[in-house]
Amino acid sequence: QVQLVESGGGLVQAGGSLRLSCAASGAILSINTMAWYRQAPGKQREMVARVTSGGSTNYADSVKGRFTISRDNAKNMVYLQMNSLEPEDTAVYYCHALAYGRNYWGQGTQVTVSS
Repeated sequence: QVQLVESGGGLVQAGGSLRLSCAASGAILSINTMAWYRQAPGKQREMVARVTSGGSTNYADSVKGRFTISRDNAKNMVYLQMNSLEPEDTAVYYCHALAYGRNYWGQGTQVTVSS
């Protein structure tokens, strides 16, 4: 089992920045890929950014150049640095881990960007 706890969400004006953090615990050595997803009201959950255990990353087109995912394996943490935020980035952001083929999710943290 893997437990994930997000923090760092909040309210920010357009053009501002936020940094999300996700703390992993439990069977952390089994974790391969970690990612951030988001879900806006009335929309499907979508992948925002992903990082493998080897450090390879990929991003949704809508956030490329603005968001950066990073992973600190020593601290069992994954981060999402979000810059140049837009109202369209408003959503609940979820931390995700893939371990032994199973999906694990955090409880989510709200990010609201005002125009």
